[in-house]
Amino acid sequence: MRFPLRSSLLILLLCAANAHAQLYKWVGPDGKVHYSDTPPPTSAKQVERKSVADGGAPAIDLPFELAQAVKNGPVTLYTTPNCPACDEGRKLLNARGIPYQEKTVTTSDDVAKLKEAGGDTHLPFLTVGRRKQQGFEAGAWNSLLSATGYPETSILPRSYRAPKAEAAAPPPPPAAPKPETAIADSQPQKADEQRPSDLPPATGNAPPGFRF
Repeated sequence: MRFPLRSSLLILLLCAANAHAQLYKWVGPDGKVHYSDTPPPTSAKQVERKSVADGGAPAIDLPFELAQAVKNGPVTLYTTPNCPACDEGRKLLNARGIPYQEKTVTTSDDVAKLKEAGGDTHLPFLTVGRRKQQGFEAGAWNSLLSATGYPETSILPRSYRAPKAEAAAPPPPPAAPKPETAIADSQPQKADEQRPSDLPPATGNAPPGFRF
């Protein structure tokens, strides 16, 4: 009698393990946000992992229908300050409960990233997966979102917090000083030593610090 009971428990545990998977979100080297049910590459940044059930069904923080839409067609909104059309586009996405990443365009580097994504100087610019929409037009945006599988009305949980807007081309982190430079600068200068800047200016084609 004990053997069937143990076998049943083992089967249940195996089923439970297989029923739970992971949904990954990360930022690639090109700055784009990616979603996948497989682990991201080692070069990925800002990796987030969410547990999902039934082999890709509801994520912990998103209902199943919405999680599938996000997985199949992540939404990115490109905006710029003092842009009424951008405000209208953001308002539509928020009212419909669409999870999205907002990227601001204010510098020439941001413009370059915008063009890499398929946009131009016409903002807002919306991407839903591989589909793109220039400018704001409520009917076109709603049709694009519905075709990708996003719900017609918001089903976002109250606990959901949208990611903060970031520059389309975030500035690189400051480079750390080279160890050799730090060591050289930390050593006191001897009285009988002169730096190149302390020497008289060069004459003719002579490099600094040389005299003829």
